[in-house]
Amino acid sequence: MIRRIDDYRGIVDDETIHTIFMKARKFSNKHIVHINSTYQGGGVAEILTSLVSLMNDVGIFTGWRILYGSPDFFSITKKFHNALQGDQINLTNIKREIYEEYNEYFARFTHLNHDLVIVHDPQPLPLIKYYRKRQPWVWRCHVDLSSPNPELWEYLKSFILRYDMVIVSNENYKQNNLPVSQHVHYPTIDPLSAKNKPLNKTIIKKYLKKFGIPTDKPLITQISRFDKWKDPEGVIKVFELVKQEVDCRLVLCGNMATDDPEGQKIYERVVQKTKNNKDIILIMEENNILVNALQSTASVVIQKSLREGFGLTVSEALWKRRPVVASNVGGIPLQVIDGKTGFLVEPNDIPGFAKKVITLLKEPKLAQELGSNGRVHVKKNFLITRSLLDYLEVMNEVLY
Repeated sequence: MIRRIDDYRGIVDDETIHTIFMKARKFSNKHIVHINSTYQGGGVAEILTSLVSLMNDVGIFTGWRILYGSPDFFSITKKFHNALQGDQINLTNIKREIYEEYNEYFARFTHLNHDLVIVHDPQPLPLIKYYRKRQPWVWRCHVDLSSPNPELWEYLKSFILRYDMVIVSNENYKQNNLPVSQHVHYPTIDPLSAKNKPLNKTIIKKYLKKFGIPTDKPLITQISRFDKWKDPEGVIKVFELVKQEVDCRLVLCGNMATDDPEGQKIYERVVQKTKNNKDIILIMEENNILVNALQSTASVVIQKSLREGFGLTVSEALWKRRPVVASNVGGIPLQVIDGKTGFLVEPNDIPGFAKKVITLLKEPKLAQELGSNGRVHVKKNFLITRSLLDYLEVMNEVLY
């Protein structure tokens, strides 16, 4: 469904809608483009699917380009992604060459005659090196930069220094040694997407049945890519402790981003660990209505990330009034206010996670209260209309 700003009336107030139209009018003759590395899988593609449509609807000519890359390229950029979040990396010359060569190749057949270029995440970061820069460029980094690998950061900074602005998802991700202007934008969800719009009980029941998910026991679920930073194996350990106190079922539902070659290996490892447990259901499916049905049905939603740029699945669950138990990392504490919209636990505290999940399963009134508070918090802070306003402010700063 094509997004139009009028569709959000009744979800956000009329003043917000009016403000968007008034601010957008200034840019009616501008042409901007977003560039990232995947059209599906992960929060960036989800945000752009709605955001690009809305920007066009309010009168700004907005395009979206997907970086072409090989399996080798994406294997390297996945290592870069992990290293930006604190992993070690062997930054060889061949890695640098492949990384830069594919960006140069993409630049050869991708003509950017726009008034503003917005590049998302590390994969297309070097593109700026291969153009005669005639317009502002903005780098939007969605990953956790709280402790980047120093060697990789110094290498990537050679490209970042060419940019007019850097946007990160958390104040803690700003870099003291970076002279480029740095701004903070919190990611957002689209309340009208298939993943977040209200579903009637018939549709929910249909999808749960289709994917073999019984509802005879309370459901605990984590919706995340099968990625080591999402710690699916840790979620299983939490569930095993919870199961000793409350008879329940765990659903791990994830997908494979097209730029993440590690996902299949992690998924296969989780399959081996759970193959003898009938109360753990694994789903590898790109199906937004299924995700919606799972989040709408879950008694508790978990987000046990070890690192997390932001974690939009948290806001998705809170929007559906589901209580969340999540790691106290990255952008999650901006969404989960401990004791008010859910519970925060240190990421390696398996018993602590289990204790909070058990509390919510045993105290449904508390779970309902936290979920209701969460919906209000998301409405105020994390809806796509706010992202649109954020980008209008960026345009105002870099284009005038």
